[in-house]
Amino acid sequence: MNTETTHSKITPVVTTPTVKWVFAKITRMMAFGFGSGLSPKAPGTAGTLWSWATFLIGDLFLSRQNWLWLIFGGIVLGCWICGHVSEELGKQDFGGIVWDEIVAFWLLLALTMPMTIWMQCLAFGVFRLFDALKPGPIGLIDHHFKHLEGNTNSAPSSALQILWRGFGIIADDLAAAFLTYLVIVAVHVAIKLAA
Repeated sequence: MNTETTHSKITPVVTTPTVKWVFAKITRMMAFGFGSGLSPKAPGTAGTLWSWATFLIGDLFLSRQNWLWLIFGGIVLGCWICGHVSEELGKQDFGGIVWDEIVAFWLLLALTMPMTIWMQCLAFGVFRLFDALKPGPIGLIDHHFKHLEGNTNSAPSSALQILWRGFGIIADDLAAAFLTYLVIVAVHVAIKLAA
């Protein structure tokens, strides 16, 4: 584990998260998508795949209303988790933090299921494309929060700053989920009109 500086309320800043470091705290485990965010390539894609798989399993046991409550709680709690872990990492939006992809893709699936596997694949691909390229409003949201973060100093963040940073990490993924939802609805409408 590499360390650079120490914050008074937060553990030392880690530059390269390890499996041991991630699984040492529940907040890190959740932020890193229970390990999926440790993927050396495309951690956001790995986190979204984890989200998809857990949704399909969870959908066997949870009602849509229960899913929505779980997602709402995951977003609210995720603001703290993502902000806190990013503070530990000394990064604005570390790529391995994938809780944002997880809750956003859960929300997309909760709003669009049931769908065929092909439509689920389309939703996955469009969501990842929007999240990676950040077109239009997604990019504006991402830029807004990263610009705010660029003005901070090396002092430990307040609880409010940590929550706001976490919200910023999650907000662009929620925007990507919303735009993907619009695409999926448009595809469904086009299929019905063509039939």
